[in-house]
This record gives sequence, structure tokens and C-alpha cells, in this order.
Amino acid sequence: MTKLLLVRHGQTLWNNAFRYQGHTDTELSDDGRSQSEQLSRRLAEIPLQAVYASDLRRALDTAGIIAEPHGLPVQPMAGLREINFGAWEGLTFQEIKNTYRDIAENWHKSPGSVRIPDGETFQELKERAYGTVMDLVKRHDPGTIAVVTHGGVIRAIICALLDIDLNNVFRIRQDNIALNIIDYYEGYGILNLLNDTHHLESNLSLLNFNR
Repeated sequence: MTKLLLVRHGQTLWNNAFRYQGHTDTELSDDGRSQSEQLSRRLAEIPLQAVYASDLRRALDTAGIIAEPHGLPVQPMAGLREINFGAWEGLTFQEIKNTYRDIAENWHKSPGSVRIPDGETFQELKERAYGTVMDLVKRHDPGTIAVVTHGGVIRAIICALLDIDLNNVFRIRQDNIALNIIDYYEGYGILNLLNDTHHLESNLSLLNFNR
């Protein structure tokens, strides 16, 4: 069995401002580092075999804090990057609606197939991200691994796991520093935990949906 600890990165300043980040290489805020330290303490006694992360700094830095008590290196994976928001990166949803109204409305109705200008579809994200995760699951069978990535990536992975239509991807909530657990038995995945943030001292969910 492979136990996959799937983690969304800690909070960034762009999360606070509700700006779409995508491939833009933003950093953790002070709160994001504190959140990562709290999750690190929660996972400190779990025998991790490896720690992987998206190659963007907000995920790498979160993963580094998680990996430190285990003495493990963080292995960056480009396949775990957030969806490419293209021309929308750095914009708020309101700014996107003002400039790209028709595309934005269609994208929120049918995110599985609508392409963001100069960016990706959720179908493309699902194919690269789930393929990356399944390669890691096979590599560490048996074992327990932590994978730190992004909200859109985790939503797409869960849709792939549960055979959920990607047009429902925004019905899956992912807060900053949320922990998700998937157990794989010979490649068959079982979702054991979703969007858990009980490790946060405040135990208050961050209501932001910009990835």
C-alpha cells in the first residue's frame, strides 16, 4: 500500500488579495510559513519515505518545512505545478470578469474544457498532475509519501480518483495548508481524508478560492 499525504501549500500574499497565481512564482506569507510549521508538527512522527513538491516556491517552501523533521530532501516536480492561468495570472476574479467576461463565465460553468487565454484547461492539468502522482505511487509501493502542491491540482487529482466530471471541480474545497490522504492498494485509490485543517491553531478555514 502507498499512503499519499496530499497537501496544499501555505498562504501567500496573493491568496490574501484573491489574485490568480498559476505558474507565477509567488512566495509564502508569514502566515503561510506559520501554517506550514503547524502542519509539520502534526506530521513529524509519521514515517515518511519521501517528500515531493511542485517546483514553485510556495509549494517548495511548504514542503521544506514539512520535510525538515524527517531529514528528507524535497524533490521538485514540474508536473505538480498549478494550472497555467495564462493571461489571468496576477488578476483578481473581478478584474478577469471585467476584461474576459464571456470566457470567464464559460470557464466557471465548464472548467474541464474551456481554455484560459494563453493557459491550460483543467483536462490538461488533470492528465499531467494525476500521471505524475501515479508514477510516485508506483515508485513508493509500499510507503508513505508527502506531496505538496496547489488547490487546482488537488481538485483535479480528486476528480480523477473519484471519476468526477471536471465541470464539478469547484465543488471540491481546498484551503491553504489542507491535508488530504489517499491510500492506494495496487493502484486502487481510496480517499481517507479531505481538506483537513485541524492542525491550525486557530482552526479557522481560509475562505479563498484563488489557486
